[in-house]
Amino acid sequence: MKKYIIAILTLSLPLIASAQKPSQQNNKRILYMGATAHIGNGETIANSAIGIENGKFKLIANATLIRIDRSAYDTVIDISGKHVYPGLIALNTSIGLNEIEAVRATNDYNETGNLNPSVRSVIAYNTDSKVTPTVRSNGILYAQVVPQGGLISGQSSVVSLDGWNYEDAVYKADGAIHLNWPSMRIYKAWWAEPEEKQVQHTGESIQRIHHLFADAKAYASQSGQPEKNLHLESMRGLFNGTKKLFVHCDYIKEIIAAVAFCKENGIKMVLVGGTDAWMATELLKANDVPVVLMGTHNLPSRDDEDVDMPYKLPFLLKQGGVKFAIAAGGFWQVRNLPFQAGTGAGYGLTKEEILTATTLSAAEILDIDKITGTLQEGKDASMLISSGDIFDMKSNSIEKAILNGREIDLDNVQNQLYNKFMDKYGLDRP
Repeated sequence: MKKYIIAILTLSLPLIASAQKPSQQNNKRILYMGATAHIGNGETIANSAIGIENGKFKLIANATLIRIDRSAYDTVIDISGKHVYPGLIALNTSIGLNEIEAVRATNDYNETGNLNPSVRSVIAYNTDSKVTPTVRSNGILYAQVVPQGGLISGQSSVVSLDGWNYEDAVYKADGAIHLNWPSMRIYKAWWAEPEEKQVQHTGESIQRIHHLFADAKAYASQSGQPEKNLHLESMRGLFNGTKKLFVHCDYIKEIIAAVAFCKENGIKMVLVGGTDAWMATELLKANDVPVVLMGTHNLPSRDDEDVDMPYKLPFLLKQGGVKFAIAAGGFWQVRNLPFQAGTGAGYGLTKEEILTATTLSAAEILDIDKITGTLQEGKDASMLISSGDIFDMKSNSIEKAILNGREIDLDNVQNQLYNKFMDKYGLDRP
């Protein structure tokens, strides 16, 4: 038995030794000069001066228009010719909850049962995931960690992708509850249940949702409960406006039903998925429902839709006056968020609008826009320094990432393997 234990520990040593340490707080006053700054709200500064102090932006200005006292800073860094962006925010992810899809023991993203509003995803968040460094090296500095499965999956939290444990990483805890709206499509394939059965199952699921929310609303209307009901207590914030309900659905009938349900209960709704959202722009705008689009690299949902519908969907929502953000979903796939979003730039949106859809709009949806999402004085100093366009797969090259004032390590296991085999065959690294 001892031999097996020693063997396991020996095999684990390389993994432990190669683990990346979280960055340390830097209290120095740093000034970055000369880069093109993309603010995140549609504005750009061609020759910027960006000052950071105590983890906050203290100066965001055009260096050609103001006189800057360089002696007020401990370090001045010339980044002329580079581009600076706010850190990207990944919505609707399972980062830190999944590690290896084929190994069940490394997946902790869902709970037993169908109605789990009290489940807290952040408790299961793993800061030592090997996937996280591969994601943040491509510009994603914050992520909404979302539970999966069932009708009501639980509560999501926003984390910064650097920390010793989930308590270090948490940026905003338990800000939303996630509801998977029952499918209202009728499938007529050979493998599908009879139509009446499908309608019956959908009706029963919707009825269960209505009953739970009626109980939660009644519970929330009373104060000083002698005994707390954890399920209903977790939903209290939906009725006092401190939490949002993220409703996951795509089909137009589901979208209409979900909006009506939230309006009836006085709940702030966010639509996640929204493949058919372009059909309901007036409804979504009238009810102030933002949309989290799950990527653009998809096929059309119907045979008779335009072949480029997923690519131009962000533009159609903007045209309809609907607030939206672009997400990538999953966990390891999130590293492709800038490229998923960048596709929209060829179908009606500008690059600055694409940036807003992955930073400021995402922050507004998560209610963290007062502290992050743009390069603005007083906000947390989180930014990317790139030698190219981060939304272009060919020129994207992120050289530095600053998270809440700390420069973070951009190395990851994929870079290590790349360098290992380049060295093995004596090839020059680019």
